[in-house]
Amino acid sequence: MNAFLPFTRPSLDEETIQGVAEVLRSGWITSGPKVKEFEAALSDYFGGRPVRTLNSATAALEVALQLCGIGLGDEVITTPLSWVATANSVLHVGAKPVFVDVDPVTRNIDLEQIEQAVTPRTKAIIPVDLAGLPVDRDRLYALAEKHRLRVIEDAAQSMGASWRGKKIGSFGDLVAISFHANKNMTTGEGGCLVLNDEAQIPLFEKLRLQGVVRFPDGGMDVDVAGGKFNLTDIAARIGLGQLPQIDAFNARRRELARHYFARFDRELGCGLPLENFSDSNWHMFQILLPLDRLKITRGEFIEQMRQRDIGVGVHYPAMHLFSLYRGMGYREGDFPQAERIGRETVTLPLFPAMQTNDIKRVCDTISEILSHSH
Repeated sequence: MNAFLPFTRPSLDEETIQGVAEVLRSGWITSGPKVKEFEAALSDYFGGRPVRTLNSATAALEVALQLCGIGLGDEVITTPLSWVATANSVLHVGAKPVFVDVDPVTRNIDLEQIEQAVTPRTKAIIPVDLAGLPVDRDRLYALAEKHRLRVIEDAAQSMGASWRGKKIGSFGDLVAISFHANKNMTTGEGGCLVLNDEAQIPLFEKLRLQGVVRFPDGGMDVDVAGGKFNLTDIAARIGLGQLPQIDAFNARRRELARHYFARFDRELGCGLPLENFSDSNWHMFQILLPLDRLKITRGEFIEQMRQRDIGVGVHYPAMHLFSLYRGMGYREGDFPQAERIGRETVTLPLFPAMQTNDIKRVCDTISEILSHSH
């Protein structure tokens, strides 16, 4: 009997676990010295850029939009193929998300189509690095500069990825990164925003925690309505244990992804991800099921995988088809590539503690299920 293989699992070492216990014993468990230490370590990792942590990458996106002055009546261009937080963040500041279809090869926002979506109300672009594969930053920033748009990089999935040898987060405008439990490094829940200017820090810190400014005499003032987005010292201590390992984690992910490509039966007709081993951090390994040729649905495929003790995920359905966004006028057929990928996509197990035999087991199981379903 095989043990259940989840689609992801964090790698937490004993030193980190003990470190969390020390934080708990210290009595200072909310935002404190460990948060400051973690932010300094992240800044070093991103080449000295200012970094501030939050309790999620969703919060990082929302605060980034506020830092850019984006609000009611503004438009923000993004992809419909992402976790729904990407577009929800735009709604939270009162602006309108404007979707653009994805490139069928990279599955990221189609940069060729962005220009036609720009209007006088467009203030920013939020690109998403789906599965940790970076959007072409050269073309992206050339477009942004041409139309005088801010760029808020939704790099939630691309911690440790790079573009032409430069780490994502070490350059560019504003960069939001996630440390959720399923990401390449984790704080349990949490995220960070990489800023491009030290002068943004005072406003950021107000927006992160209720807009409060404290004075030495014990007084305080509030001149902006901030949120409750601070990270705890407990989470920061997990991050301090994870950060030194991120490059090794990603190297292992690349190695496992190579095994998937080597093992996968291409005769099954599944769509495989782009074989990018220079930029991607291989946050996820996603296949597209050839549903038009199968006798089973995606749901039945997922169930059959789980019956064989293999966990898989769906990342992501095209979000413009959710009721919330249909209510804004989006319809089926608006973004055919995103819709097709959203219907067909399945996320396979991929995490550093996996063994190469696990890859063989996954691929053999897929072959067994699909060969009986054509």
